[in-house]
Amino acid sequence: MPVIVPGLTGTIINTFTVIIGSLLGLVLGKRLQPETQQTVLHGLGLVTMVVALSNALRTQNILVPLFAVVLGAMLGEWWQLEERLQSLGHWLQTKVGQKLGEQKEGRLVNAFVTASLVYCVGPLTIIGSIKDGLTNQYDFLLLKAVLDGFASIAFAASLGPGVILSAGTVFIFQGGLALLAMLFSASFGGVTAEHPAVIEMTATGGIVLLSIAFILLDIKRLRSANFLPAIFLAPLIVVLLLRLGVAF
Repeated sequence: MPVIVPGLTGTIINTFTVIIGSLLGLVLGKRLQPETQQTVLHGLGLVTMVVALSNALRTQNILVPLFAVVLGAMLGEWWQLEERLQSLGHWLQTKVGQKLGEQKEGRLVNAFVTASLVYCVGPLTIIGSIKDGLTNQYDFLLLKAVLDGFASIAFAASLGPGVILSAGTVFIFQGGLALLAMLFSASFGGVTAEHPAVIEMTATGGIVLLSIAFILLDIKRLRSANFLPAIFLAPLIVVLLLRLGVAF
């Protein structure tokens, strides 16, 4: 497959798979009974929980994700990330909700926020975007694109047309990471999947993703977006500990 845009190829492919999967899901969703849609959603919740736990258990020092989540949650509440995402979702509901055929208030918001967080939290997102930005190798993001494409079918069938809007989040978030990797290639040059900073970032991301699993399984609706700063605090904490001589 030829490179579309150097450093952004994987992100562009991933964005299109989310759009295509969402469109397929919307077509299939109309043919599924509400009970079937609910069961599919719960199935996605179970898979999300497995992925979240497998990522969270990778931590080499539980204190890192612990402090990252606590401090990140405080920052998220201070910045009101959940409210801002909800406001963005409501704005999208007003601007494009009716055009997408979504009339139910709040449903488009829930679909957009849930899908965006699921697609943008995880090791494939972080490592894949950095690798694509540094080397133009997008094999990790190609794998993620396939996974997200199938997930989009199930999400759109169960949650509705708001899922397709998450393609924009995927493009902005992953593309932003890839561009940062290109701009600061010297700093990111030594980063691998086994670097302590990446491992703890992945583990913290798994904990954040677990909050989404709770929502999909109707266990408890958490203010998931307010945990997002924790993902970026984790590697900073690792760098600080490494400079203080703490071994991982």
